Amino acid sequence: MAFDPKDDLRAFLERAWDALLWKTDGVSEYDVRRPMTPTGTNLLGLVKHVASVSFGYFGDVLGRPTNESLPWFDEGAEQNADMWATADETRAEIMALGQRAKEHSLRTVDELPLDTIGSVPWWPENRREVTLQYLIVHMVAELNRHAGHADIVRELIDRSVGLRADNDNMAEGDSAWWTDYYARLELAARAAG
Repeated sequence: MAFDPKDDLRAFLERAWDALLWKTDGVSEYDVRRPMTPTGTNLLGLVKHVASVSFGYFGDVLGRPTNESLPWFDEGAEQNADMWATADETRAEIMALGQRAKEHSLRTVDELPLDTIGSVPWWPENRREVTLQYLIVHMVAELNRHAGHADIVRELIDRSVGLRADNDNMAEGDSAWWTDYYARLELAARAAG
């Protein structure tokens, strides 16, 4: 059986997108927006951020710009404006932005060879020239990093965990087992501390 590296990279990119977008399912409007860490990490902000940078890497960098309006990147925009949703930005708008970014990134992978050259203007001059393959790997890492953030945020919100809707990827155990497991970890941390 022949393996196609491009197919593998595309599959990892799509799975990472799916994991991130899925983390918002079934969460209230408040919970999808509320800051869950001291730095303000929130589910909708993670989607908004990743969608925005995806349009940059798979769009502008490779000469495939979109008509997406990303005012949070405009000169003079509030710092970190891509990391949260204002009250005027609807959940549906941000999720649709994420879906369009996913589709645009996958289309770019489908339509261009892996050795396509692009230029990242916001990177140091000596590292600006990149290939599509490099950008895919970069974005798979970026997506999975933020999907990991979303995992933790979602667990803090409602204790929902899992890799995908069809695979929680967690050790078998009922709530009593997890309570005991947590207590054992806390005791070990205290003993070591």
